[in-house]
Amino acid sequence: MQEARYYEKLDEDRVWCHLCPQNCKIAPGRRGFCRGRQNIEGVLYTLNYGKITSWGVDPIEKKPLYHYYPGANIFSVGTFGCNFRCGFCQNWEIAHGDPAFRQVTPEELVAIAMEARERGGSIGIAYTYSEPLIWYEFVYDTAARARGKGLKNVLVTNGYIQREPLAELLPLIDAMNIDVKGFTEGYYREICSGRLEPVLRTVEMAKEFCHVEITNLLVEGKNDGEEEIASLVDWVASLDTSIPLHFSRYFPNYKFDQPPTSLEVLLRARDIARRRLKYVYIGNAWELDANDTFCPQCGHLLIERSGYGVEIKGLAGGRCRKCGEKLEIINER
Repeated sequence: MQEARYYEKLDEDRVWCHLCPQNCKIAPGRRGFCRGRQNIEGVLYTLNYGKITSWGVDPIEKKPLYHYYPGANIFSVGTFGCNFRCGFCQNWEIAHGDPAFRQVTPEELVAIAMEARERGGSIGIAYTYSEPLIWYEFVYDTAARARGKGLKNVLVTNGYIQREPLAELLPLIDAMNIDVKGFTEGYYREICSGRLEPVLRTVEMAKEFCHVEITNLLVEGKNDGEEEIASLVDWVASLDTSIPLHFSRYFPNYKFDQPPTSLEVLLRARDIARRRLKYVYIGNAWELDANDTFCPQCGHLLIERSGYGVEIKGLAGGRCRKCGEKLEIINER
């Protein structure tokens, strides 16, 4: 264990965690909502520091990041805990369970990531699987050391964090995929046990520091209304029309047993988004063949994807090989 950052001591040995918008006030001996932070005799400790529950080398497209070194691999790690309670959680065994773990130091993890780079061309470390922002202290310490070794740092996150800790972490982060799970406060409150506004703030702050892509998991009858999707798209477009938006297909898991999202709903969402955004993809539905990247200027095929297989066909540096359009794709190492 290590003493947590971003908390305040209260009376009667209680503590007030300021890491995320759950704003937990924690009595002695109790854990916060995320299960990763505990009050021990009036001091807030992080329980997951250095505890790795999952790791492996993944395609960068699995995060998903389609415009950040397409075709690359990245060493991916996760811990336990989460500051949301999404009923459809795909990784609930580690997010909300008590999985086995391996204890490592930041130095050891960076050394392992360096070996992965030498063996298989991994570009860095992705903090993913469960929620990396409640792993804040370990992610921060590891990312600082990884940056010093020339490794890239990637966050796959729900974006639920307070402004101050996010501002301190962002200079160490190279790319983020941020889940915007719905576009109403009601959806966040009822399905995720959180709020929408802090997530939007995270996206707005992150885009000023690093490469950002957004994922929206569509759950039929919950967050797939045309008006809600149009509002999400309008907001993304107001930030930057070149931010890639990934609509992801829901499948039953954890506490949700309703049928998978229909292909028609996914295609309708893509049609709405394409009216304003340059790059729109559909995930978890390989049969739709909706993951290729085309030049927004001339329509030339830039990147062809089959599953996680990637073939770069139309890129010349950072431009379209056919028309010369400058593209928002980071490709040169």
